[in-house]
Amino acid sequence: MPHPKRSTLSKHWTLDPNTVFLNHGSFGACPQEILDYQVQLRQKLESDPVKFMETESKDLWSEALNILSDFINADSDGMAFVTNATSGVNTVLKALDLQPDDEIIVPDHSYQACWNSIDFVTEKTGAKTVVVPLPFPIESDQQIIDTILSHTTAKSRLALIDTVTSPTGLLMPFEALTKTLQSQGIDVLLDAAHGPGIVPLNIEELKPAYATGNAHKWLCTPKGSAFLYVREDRRAPIHPLCISHGASVPGTINEKFRLEFDWPGTQDITPWLCIPKAIEYVGNMLDGGWPAIMKHNSQLAIAGRNLLLEALGTPSPSPDSMIVGLAAVLLPGRGTLTASALEPDPLHTRLYEEYKIQVPVFGWPHHDRRYLRIASYLYNSIEEYEYLAEVLKKEV
Repeated sequence: MPHPKRSTLSKHWTLDPNTVFLNHGSFGACPQEILDYQVQLRQKLESDPVKFMETESKDLWSEALNILSDFINADSDGMAFVTNATSGVNTVLKALDLQPDDEIIVPDHSYQACWNSIDFVTEKTGAKTVVVPLPFPIESDQQIIDTILSHTTAKSRLALIDTVTSPTGLLMPFEALTKTLQSQGIDVLLDAAHGPGIVPLNIEELKPAYATGNAHKWLCTPKGSAFLYVREDRRAPIHPLCISHGASVPGTINEKFRLEFDWPGTQDITPWLCIPKAIEYVGNMLDGGWPAIMKHNSQLAIAGRNLLLEALGTPSPSPDSMIVGLAAVLLPGRGTLTASALEPDPLHTRLYEEYKIQVPVFGWPHHDRRYLRIASYLYNSIEEYEYLAEVLKKEV
């Protein structure tokens, strides 16, 4: 089979031309222009580290925070930078004053690292993790809403709700869930790891108690750039995981929040400083900007998924309306489940080593099934999914 070509927009990225890269969802991919800008920032930093960290970076930091806040329509006073969404989830969970018998709701399509974080704090405090089993295949948004709401009780304290699920690539009805759960007095921690750049976000309209998301995935910033949002009435007890100088500086709740999160200690701040550049640069790659990019990636993911479903002879696991830039398909049979989330599935290894296809394949012990998940971005082409489909006909 001839090796497929990427889209013409792939010229902006430095991805290995010999690899069929269908896994934007795991870590994202940063365009060369943004990487060059990061190098410039680092060179400026290293030319006078003290001057850069104490004075020159302050305006750049504020600009990055404000532009990202505008992009997701969030109150910038409640926005802080963190390295990744998992850190954001941990920051919130470890600040909660949980009591024995308090309940935290987590759907079983949630990212395992965040699920683990919930188990850690509930086991430590005597609270309870309430796992909501969601079906897959799934028929509708309402099926998800009804199932999650059926697991709420008077003891429900917090619900972890994804924008887009990591293992199954489903667009969750996160807007309806956030509004409904919070109307019942249950705080929502919105896990938008797959959020900015893949789905429209309007934090001010939703008003979740907490939200966290990555910029390095669908906004294509350098690795290690994410945000944490905390609503004003929940802000006082939230502190960064690393307590540093800001803790001893007096100020209002908002001032303390800013001081503590802006300076947790020495770190490379350039990934966050690249956010404005990435939003502008990638946003200009298609006429229509980010709405057009999200629509393009969604349509390509649906088309790619349909090719795989036909090749595998498996049913569609969800309506097209629940697919954005990610899509998962069931692999035939139960197969072999890997012992660890960090242990690659044999099919994943074979696809890469023999065909140079980079796509995640994993066993999901909660459903005792195996899945293959594709991602779609501007650099991908339909030919790449056709290539994967032909390979799967041989290998599965």
